[in-house]
Amino acid sequence: MKFPTHRARGLAAVALVFFSSVIASAAAPLERTVYNLLGTTCLVRLYTGGSEAALDKAFARLAEIEARMTINKPDSELIEVNKAAGIRPVKVTADVFEVISNGLWYSADGNGAFDITVAPLVQLWGIGTPTARIPGDQEIKTALRFINYRDVILDEKASTVFLKKRGMGLDLGSVAKGYAADEVMRILRANGVSAALVDLGGNVLVMGSKPDRSPWRIGIQNPIEARGTKIGYVDIAGGSVTTAGTYERYFEQNGKRYFHILDARTGFPAWNGLSAVAILAADSFTADGYDTLVFTLGLEEGRKFVESTKGLIDAVFITEKKEIYVTPGLRSRFTLTETGFTVLK
Repeated sequence: MKFPTHRARGLAAVALVFFSSVIASAAAPLERTVYNLLGTTCLVRLYTGGSEAALDKAFARLAEIEARMTINKPDSELIEVNKAAGIRPVKVTADVFEVISNGLWYSADGNGAFDITVAPLVQLWGIGTPTARIPGDQEIKTALRFINYRDVILDEKASTVFLKKRGMGLDLGSVAKGYAADEVMRILRANGVSAALVDLGGNVLVMGSKPDRSPWRIGIQNPIEARGTKIGYVDIAGGSVTTAGTYERYFEQNGKRYFHILDARTGFPAWNGLSAVAILAADSFTADGYDTLVFTLGLEEGRKFVESTKGLIDAVFITEKKEIYVTPGLRSRFTLTETGFTVLK
């Protein structure tokens, strides 16, 4: 078992940006919501301390990091790394280097199931885009030849990244939002905030104490209902809860759901009987880094993996049969609210 050496930072994108702010008071925290950021809705809510200027800095930082890591802009650093695969190393900023470095840690922990060099498969399937399709077997076999996290060469002194084979490509979508959330919280602390909530499209990170001193109550998405519908919640004193699930991006064909969590060993979606996995960790980079990995491992292997971390992470597993398994560290803090689901002992 390997654990990354980081303890996190932050991310985001700018497209159509709308925001609203609420004047802080005892009843109403200062908050801002930005739509179509990271391809989702991002909320930052300040309970104690902070200002509009702190929110400005947080969202500006998100935009900066997104510009470096996105695969949707031709001039991002990540695109430059991918374009130079098999040709030359590319010098990158500290943000990109750290996310790739820690992404490789998570890839090593997954025994090949999770791999940040999955970009060739992601592009082939196109899930979540208008070109989504089921690739042919030979196409998948070809793409799998270029997926191997061991073929990513990092030079810390030079701050360069080199992909050894032409045709390789990095995809940081499984780790970037966690980095983003942590970076937002770092900026908030530096600007006088002592209690806050950051929600980047379901990647939730909380800090400090709520004004009424009650626990933070984080809802767990119902994976078979519309976004925002919860099966229950966990009470936590602080930290991050992130979720990987089949409901996030998918298409259906002949009654079968093809979702965006791809098993790098097979080249196909990770069909293993799970609908979602929620991970709790002290920071969002860790939670986000492990939720896709644990989902891909499946219930039995994933449960053993989580419990082997000895408290680094805890998890809520939701199966296609509406069964819920909660790892020991979360059992006393999880409450089921939705009928039709069964909590396994």
